[in-house]
Amino acid sequence: MAERKTRLIENPRNKKTIRHDDFVAGISKGMALLDSFGSDRHRLNISMAAEKTGMTRAAARRHLLTLEYLGYLESDGHYFYLTPKVLRFSGSYIGGATLPKVSQPLLNLLTNQTSLIYSVMVLDGYEAITIARSAAQQQSDRVNPYGLTLGNRLPAHATSAGKILLAHLNEEEQLQWLKHYPLQRMTRFTQIDNTSFLALLREIQIQDWCYSSEEHELGVHALAVPVYGQQGKVIAALNIVSPTTKTTKKYLIQHILPLLQDTAREIRNIV
Repeated sequence: MAERKTRLIENPRNKKTIRHDDFVAGISKGMALLDSFGSDRHRLNISMAAEKTGMTRAAARRHLLTLEYLGYLESDGHYFYLTPKVLRFSGSYIGGATLPKVSQPLLNLLTNQTSLIYSVMVLDGYEAITIARSAAQQQSDRVNPYGLTLGNRLPAHATSAGKILLAHLNEEEQLQWLKHYPLQRMTRFTQIDNTSFLALLREIQIQDWCYSSEEHELGVHALAVPVYGQQGKVIAALNIVSPTTKTTKKYLIQHILPLLQDTAREIRNIV
């Protein structure tokens, strides 16, 4: 009797595969629908949800109503929006993962030394996500460019931390990333040419740090270094974000870069 061939499904974002028989389409659709909500789209109606997920209106309606029933969404009768229950996932990650726990006191120490804002970020698809940041009470001026908070998501191509993380992908992964996430202009300084962007990533990978100025938000610049894990693979980016009126590029590179590099090494020795 002929052996049945196993059919695999590949996730284009992370290259992971799963047997077709093990794949639960309902969970995938429900998570895709939750992913449709973001900082620029707090409320979705059925038509908007269907368009963003590729579902039919009928399927989108059923998933929205199910998520509302489970407590992850609320509705005013026309639009659906996330409830605080979704924070259980991020809270569990922040509370249980080693990297945020290890990073937090070191970020607070940096802020005590310099009165600047520091954060640790990881790559998730199109965006870099903040998983640890300096405690707000440590900041003397409370300046918070980008609206940086835990879980905040920023376009990777327009931020120093995001470019550090992209620079340490291999060439094929970078090309696939650009294919899935075309470069979008955020300000007049944002790099949107693929060839130039890839060349920039190569430079960043070689020098092992990245300076970015006003690519995501005018009046703000940032500096980032990679955080390596024990196996020598980049697991996160450590960055400092500051208003251009408060610090200069020269100051960040001469005085802050060594602090970032030392802290990144400390994190590597612990995680």
